[in-house]
Amino acid sequence: MGVDIQSKLRLALGSMKDHASIGKAMIYNHDGKAFSDIEIAVLRATGHDTGPIEDKYMHEILFLVSNSPGSIPFLAERISRRLCKTRDRLVALKTLSLIHRLLRGGNRCFERELRSAHVSGHLQMSANSFRNSSFSFLNSYSAYLEERVGWAINQAGKLEPVMFNGLEFGCYEEKSVDLVFRKLPKCQAFIDRVLDCSPRDIVAADNLAQAAMGNTLKESFQVYIMYCEGIEILINMFFDLTRPARTLACDILKRASRQSKELHDLYETCKRVMENKNLDYPSVQIITMDHVLALEQCSSFMSTSSSTMSRTGTSTPMCKGSEKEGNEYISSSSNHFSFTLETKISKVWVVFDEDYGELQVPVDVV
Repeated sequence: MGVDIQSKLRLALGSMKDHASIGKAMIYNHDGKAFSDIEIAVLRATGHDTGPIEDKYMHEILFLVSNSPGSIPFLAERISRRLCKTRDRLVALKTLSLIHRLLRGGNRCFERELRSAHVSGHLQMSANSFRNSSFSFLNSYSAYLEERVGWAINQAGKLEPVMFNGLEFGCYEEKSVDLVFRKLPKCQAFIDRVLDCSPRDIVAADNLAQAAMGNTLKESFQVYIMYCEGIEILINMFFDLTRPARTLACDILKRASRQSKELHDLYETCKRVMENKNLDYPSVQIITMDHVLALEQCSSFMSTSSSTMSRTGTSTPMCKGSEKEGNEYISSSSNHFSFTLETKISKVWVVFDEDYGELQVPVDVV
């Protein structure tokens, strides 16, 4: 009974604060009616009521911004101000959810300008007021959005990492070292932020937090698929890389080994505790550390052999048996290794054709 009264009192006080803030926006905003309407729409979308953000406020914000050139920095500042000033956990979560929905619901131009507003400091997403709060999901969700703003939805409707100078990463090209070594670390940073968002911090009745976690999971599914493709390409090109690049590749794979296990556990937990049972979870393939260490050992043998060859001018067999140790991850490129060779001696002469330079070998060679 006492909890119910406190909840009603909080809603009543919150409603009064919302009305007061909207009244101030109507009176003191000197930037024009359009900017005033944007601020009012933000305040209404992030009200103290317990319901989710209504679609009509989202549509209103996008409509007002699209018809008011130069208004996105103003929108970003008002959202940041709302997040910074509130001491209400629900309002803070609604404000972060609004940012997430704007990143997901706008067009490419809108997303680019919102990203620029974040880089310039107009859009702040840190929930510092709740740093010591028992509701840890708020802080982890805030950190996730800090990473998420560095990603954009491409024409195919999939997430792609972007650089803050506006250049987007393109699709992988076969054995493109540059793209693999830039894109995979971005995927790993993204997955780390997802792993921080534990569903155990969310109660079943908190619909807003459930929805925020659901959207986070959906985006992680897309990134994980891209992540797997990048790991496969990295392994296929592993033995064609230079020694420093192979060292960096091993570091990436070690991190991937840890992440694959943790991501598998997270998805299994979400399947049990999340209210949304319609999420299409991918099957996480766990990369064991044994596989990574096998590649690292082969890399070490390659480096040692290369050093020996440069000093003596002769080839040295190496990595004997390594194909068996890492057969699940070593691709066809492993034939670049020098395995133990078997030599046979024959007394038959080998004759070269002078016209074509082709090797002519008698049929009766033993």
